[in-house]
Amino acid sequence: MKSHTEYLWFNTDKKREFVHITPTVRQIVQQSGITEGFVLVSAMHITASVFVNDLEQGLFEDIWEWLEGLSPFREDYKHHRTGEDNGDAHLKNLLMHHQVMVPVTEGDLDLGPWQEIFYGEFDGRRRKRVVVKAIGI
Repeated sequence: MKSHTEYLWFNTDKKREFVHITPTVRQIVQQSGITEGFVLVSAMHITASVFVNDLEQGLFEDIWEWLEGLSPFREDYKHHRTGEDNGDAHLKNLLMHHQVMVPVTEGDLDLGPWQEIFYGEFDGRRRKRVVVKAIGI
């Protein structure tokens, strides 16, 4: 069993943004030399996420609308008593999750039809990272 770890860094121009990272994760897996196993992709910040879904702009618009409906920006979050203003970003993270694990088969990501990996930013415009850890043989 072996493992390979790399970090991706993000500093989005927008406060809220989805970033397509499948090609980068695929390249890391291929460089790792692992042919059978898994790759963990995990946001290392509690106001960001990693998720698998379709690369389709209309779906992204639907996801943003859904997230805003469930956890809209509000001034009155109790979290804001700490001096922060990102209570909604923490809730969006809970809805979208912070990590995914994807199978690696024959040295490549074993994704289903239309599946792609994304970084979701809910409190951007500052430097954040994602760990990519491939584990296998």
